[in-house]
Amino acid sequence: MFAIVDYDTGNTRNLQQAFKALQVSTELTADPKKLRAADAIILPGVGAFAAAMQALTQRQLVPLLQQLGRQGKPILGICLGMQLLFESSTEYGKHAGLGLLHGQVIEIPADLGVKVPQMGWNENDLQQSSPFASIDHEYTYFVHSYYAMSPASQVVATVQHGVQVPSLVQRQNVIGMQFHPEKSGRVGLAQLATFKEMVSANDFSSN
Repeated sequence: MFAIVDYDTGNTRNLQQAFKALQVSTELTADPKKLRAADAIILPGVGAFAAAMQALTQRQLVPLLQQLGRQGKPILGICLGMQLLFESSTEYGKHAGLGLLHGQVIEIPADLGVKVPQMGWNENDLQQSSPFASIDHEYTYFVHSYYAMSPASQVVATVQHGVQVPSLVQRQNVIGMQFHPEKSGRVGLAQLATFKEMVSANDFSSN
């Protein structure tokens, strides 16, 4: 069972449908026992970084997620959920994140001739050998105004939107997708299927 973290943010219904199509059972929960028992944890998210961290804090989930991530539990963050995995964000001030990925989340510059937020489809470029290699030159769907400044060692794929935006990141068992796989058709399902296979094989050694 994959546990989808329930903290009143995120596109959880469509995400559950996407996993159902892959024959993966999911449960929307904030129960620490269920999160500990899950095969993998999915951290969704839509909205502002600080409010999302506050919601996780109110549910006393921050230390638990940090502990499970450091113990090797597979964790997949999606959109804002990916950004929460990083050390901090400058969205409306500076706010601490979960710190499971190295780097900081900053705003896409508004003076580069691109629309902010990035909203729509963009082409992914693979940056290193990865089980997620099928994403190379494929389009996925984005909605975000901030992006991760990440060490290259964590960056699996990027898109161009005025700046080079990490679209898929990995640090061992902790994986983030800036795009919405549940809104990205067959390509998004393929990335979720890859994550499923990695969890089943317990193989996160590629990064």
